[in-house]
Amino acid sequence: MSNTLWTIPMQAPGKTVRATAALAGIKVDLPAEYVHFTDNKKPEFLAKFPHGKIPAFEGADGVKIFEGSAIARYIAALAPNSGLLGGDLVDSAHVDQWVHLADTEVDMYTMLITQMVRGVIAPYNKPIHTVFSERQLRTLKTLDEHLATRTYFVGERITMADLSIASSVQRAAGMTIDTAVRAQIPNLIRHLETITNHPQLAAIYGVTPSIEKALQYVPPSKGAKSSGGCGPAKVEKVEKKPTPAKNDDDDDDDRPPPPPKVHNPLDDLPKSAFNLEDWKRAYSNKETRGPGGALEWFYEHFDKEGFSVWRFDFKYNEDLTHTFMSANQITGFFNRMEASRKYVFGSGGVLGENNNSVIVGVIVMRGQEHKPVMDVAPDWESYAYTKLDLANDADKAFFEAALAWDLEIDGKKWVDGKLLK
Repeated sequence: MSNTLWTIPMQAPGKTVRATAALAGIKVDLPAEYVHFTDNKKPEFLAKFPHGKIPAFEGADGVKIFEGSAIARYIAALAPNSGLLGGDLVDSAHVDQWVHLADTEVDMYTMLITQMVRGVIAPYNKPIHTVFSERQLRTLKTLDEHLATRTYFVGERITMADLSIASSVQRAAGMTIDTAVRAQIPNLIRHLETITNHPQLAAIYGVTPSIEKALQYVPPSKGAKSSGGCGPAKVEKVEKKPTPAKNDDDDDDDRPPPPPKVHNPLDDLPKSAFNLEDWKRAYSNKETRGPGGALEWFYEHFDKEGFSVWRFDFKYNEDLTHTFMSANQITGFFNRMEASRKYVFGSGGVLGENNNSVIVGVIVMRGQEHKPVMDVAPDWESYAYTKLDLANDADKAFFEAALAWDLEIDGKKWVDGKLLK
């Protein structure tokens, strides 16, 4: 018998358990087939887990545990050398402290707000919605402030606290953490990207959503009105098919409604002969330098009136530690540029070594101003932007080196790179 975990891919507590198992080196299998809201109501499941809730864990030795944090702590304890519970008794208490805060002050409010907006638990109440949002934001700022001088929440390596908080914040990112909130918690967003892009965890956490506006209540459309006569209007009765009841505790439909389409003023610019998608293909399929290479293609087709080229530099390089984490930060920054992806091409890199590195790169973008393109990313102001003149030899050399990934600055050599295309 193997360790078995019942969960579903988008469930935040389930991600915490799976991430803990991955870093602890504990093999945990998922059932070959599991249908949520059906299989967890069956007698054989309830015989093991009477509350019918997931995540639920059955160990190879027969131990049975439900509740995500309890399961994750048990798995972490099976690998004491992993450091997931901290290095000593004080660290362990601090891990529990942050896990509990994430469960009760971040994840709980995400679910309460989501269920109230959707009419799952009670009629919508705007003042209560506001209070819940304010309380969650206060907690997010507490987490953000703690990370202002730290990479991880406890000590110098990943613990269960980091995994739990990343799971809770990632779920909130698709529900309650919108562009305005993200701008207020840059350290927490950086931490989220570090954890979710970790090589052993990326497949578990998947892509973090980014929303312009938090989930909002939409009043239902008005029903049939009175006919205006002496009697009530005749309303045809329509028989509805019954839908299976859900348990509020395991409502894990975390998908927000699709965001409304917003007109982008960049679309109003005069048409350009430079096709950004063709350039992206040329860069991907050709050698960067040399005859017939991508750079030669670029100079032949580039429209300096319709497009501009910019250098970007991270403003807080003194806070960077491991180079792989810095590379993950670039990935997160580029991911948050999704709303402007069709207007940009970027190449960013980490130069230097652990605890002595910089983040720098170049971006080709539509138009002549960087803000309309870049401010879709909540952390765009963490970078300085310098417009490059490709007629200037120094600017041209910088541009080409950033694209060829052989850029060197003050003795710091290129060690890792990411693309925005």
